[in-house]
Amino acid sequence: MHDGVSELRKPPRRIEVDPDLILHVVASVIIAVDANDTILYVNNAGEQLFQNSAGNLSGHCLGHLIPADSPLFSLIRQVRGAAGPIVEYQVTLASPRIGHHVVNVQASPIPERDGAVVLSMQERSLAAKIDRQLTHRGAARSVGAMAAMLAHEVKNPLAGIRGAAQLLEQSVRPEDRSLTRLIQDETDRVCSLVDRMEVFSASGPLQREAVNIHEVLVRVRTLAENSFGRHLRFHENFDPSLPEVDGNRDQLVQVFLNLVKNAAEAAPADGGEVTISTAYWHGVRFAVSANHARMQLPLMVSIQDNGEGIPEDLKPHLFEPFVTSKPKGSGLGLALVAKIVGDHGGIVEFDSEDKHTVFRVMLPMHPPTEDSH
Repeated sequence: MHDGVSELRKPPRRIEVDPDLILHVVASVIIAVDANDTILYVNNAGEQLFQNSAGNLSGHCLGHLIPADSPLFSLIRQVRGAAGPIVEYQVTLASPRIGHHVVNVQASPIPERDGAVVLSMQERSLAAKIDRQLTHRGAARSVGAMAAMLAHEVKNPLAGIRGAAQLLEQSVRPEDRSLTRLIQDETDRVCSLVDRMEVFSASGPLQREAVNIHEVLVRVRTLAENSFGRHLRFHENFDPSLPEVDGNRDQLVQVFLNLVKNAAEAAPADGGEVTISTAYWHGVRFAVSANHARMQLPLMVSIQDNGEGIPEDLKPHLFEPFVTSKPKGSGLGLALVAKIVGDHGGIVEFDSEDKHTVFRVMLPMHPPTEDSH
């Protein structure tokens, strides 16, 4: 009893933890700058934001990465003149290097270093993007139910209508045959639309395998360069160390072919460019609705074009069926992308502004096999 009391009175053993280990696993971007805005420290999330390593970023001026008129620098100046931290919401960070981000920022002075400031930035849009992804999946399921109904209730009568038009064509006057031809063409068009929608009604577990995503993207680029993308300049920015995706090769080809085709159509006819990038994004997890398990989604593929951007009124509904800005588009391409990516347990999202639209697809890594250990 007395021994137990003496043990409780002993001071607890101090456990040393490297602060870097803690800061590097934090999802927020952590950056420290000195009085001249020179970067002193950046964590893993900051490396991903600026697409460069901490070793290369340290010693460089923050103004070389973010435009000097960014509201971030105004916030840093305010903190230097204040006695404590300042929090600002919905700060826009935008540059060709990092793209477009809306972040919440806490800026705090570092007492030990005159003029030094530490910034903690959390991207606002990720939660909203995940909410949108759930909406996209629901929209795809709605199209699936509609497709199953249309296949039964519409295609069968259409076959009868087309047959009747063919019979009439044999007995009507030559000048009226254009009308029977019109009936046949329109029934064929509606049947083709229903066939496209039937893809959404596919059920059953996804047939997965280890997929080299770069092989998929090279195939997509080759198809594009020899057809709809002949007028474009393609750029590749691949991470060669990327592990394999846990997915269905044919469906992933369809996803990225749709996205590259959209980028090709959005890019200008003269000077159009499409950039295909891959990266490993630490710490992204998403709840798969079927079983509520949380899936790691570290593999990111980006498709970027230099077109005019997506109209503001379409952005909230872009992945919904039958939403399109194309005069002859059906509006099913991006809805199909959302369905296939959702079936993989992944996320698809986008950022768009003038001369810069990027679609990002986050996918799960193929689990290691026993042989790989």
